[in-house]
Amino acid sequence: MQLSFVYLAKPILHGYFRSSCSWRVRIAFALKGIEYDQVPVNLIKDGGQQLAEEYKTLNPMRQVPAVEIDGITLSQSLAVIQYIDETRPGPRLLPADPKKRAQVRMISDLIASGIQPLQNLYVIQKIGAEKMQWSHHFIDRGFEALEPILKQTAGKYCVGDEISMADICLVPQVYNAERFKVDVGKFPTIKRLHQTLTEIEAFKVSHPSCQPDTPDDLRA
Repeated sequence: MQLSFVYLAKPILHGYFRSSCSWRVRIAFALKGIEYDQVPVNLIKDGGQQLAEEYKTLNPMRQVPAVEIDGITLSQSLAVIQYIDETRPGPRLLPADPKKRAQVRMISDLIASGIQPLQNLYVIQKIGAEKMQWSHHFIDRGFEALEPILKQTAGKYCVGDEISMADICLVPQVYNAERFKVDVGKFPTIKRLHQTLTEIEAFKVSHPSCQPDTPDDLRA
């Protein structure tokens, strides 16, 4: 059930062009047709702008994203996605059916909690010289678990034939897999879903290659 809210102003996304978590939020905003402003937070420059004291007030974990919306600040991508799904019109990002909704959450959590944190910037900076092998290992391991789940749940998209939060999580993770030289071809369901989703406009406009803070040499 959609709740009635008075929207105070355009949401503000504090994020980084190549951050998976920021990208998830951009996809969700695009799917919902929500206009928003972006404030880039460069995770590399100045030793990491997310570590600045003024940013800590927005996100005490000193990570991206942080989203200012409706007078509150949210700092976890899945919380943001679920909040806008519950407060904004547009296509549902979580299915009405309880079983499908649980499957969407399961897949989203597998990616957002079980794969992505092990290869995020903070972790691989600590790993050092072995960061490529480390990231490759944990993404490959995660995809070994995700592939059979998606074989059971997928229709046109991750869960059935409607785009959901699971799809929003999948696309950025495949992008990371390709960055870290994972052979996505070993996972035919993941590969098929990714190919389908990346043809959709909301996924195109939110891509890291076309954000306000995308470096010129990485622009599409």
